[in-house]
Amino acid sequence: MQDILEKAAQIKLVIFDVDGVLTDGSLYLGDDGQEYKAFNSLDGHGMVMLQQTGVQIGIITGRTSKVVEIRMHSLGISHLYQGQRDKHPAYCELKHQLGLEDNQIAYVGDDVVDLPVMSRVGLAIAVQDAHAFAKQHAHWITSAPGGKGAAREVCELIMEAQGKLHSHLESYLR
Repeated sequence: MQDILEKAAQIKLVIFDVDGVLTDGSLYLGDDGQEYKAFNSLDGHGMVMLQQTGVQIGIITGRTSKVVEIRMHSLGISHLYQGQRDKHPAYCELKHQLGLEDNQIAYVGDDVVDLPVMSRVGLAIAVQDAHAFAKQHAHWITSAPGGKGAAREVCELIMEAQGKLHSHLESYLR
């Protein structure tokens, strides 16, 4: 675990996949073709807290959905890449745009399509219910499944490693 905390201490950007990571992976489609997704409010607040400590958040997802755009806007996340079946080009663009090195970036994924990015970042994370092959290539695996608190775990791990979690949580008692 010490190795994971050392990696997490260097993180300046966390990139999340959406389906299976920020959601449980279910795709709800209405008769009108409208797509619906359920996001966990604890995950969302963790993402807000992490940003408040100076760590940026990016989203790279294979699907395109208006609800994802709305949710990310509500969380203050501006680095949003949708419709990225191949996630590597978006990763390279975001890394270059922010002037970061691989070791300063964490990626949270759940499936084999996430591996091209997971294999490059300083901290590769798989959610608890990720595909077995993705888990084999992760530095760390959350105890919570995707859409059920995994993102909050990631945010708090990084805040803890950077010495910011406890003071941030204590600020809610004032």
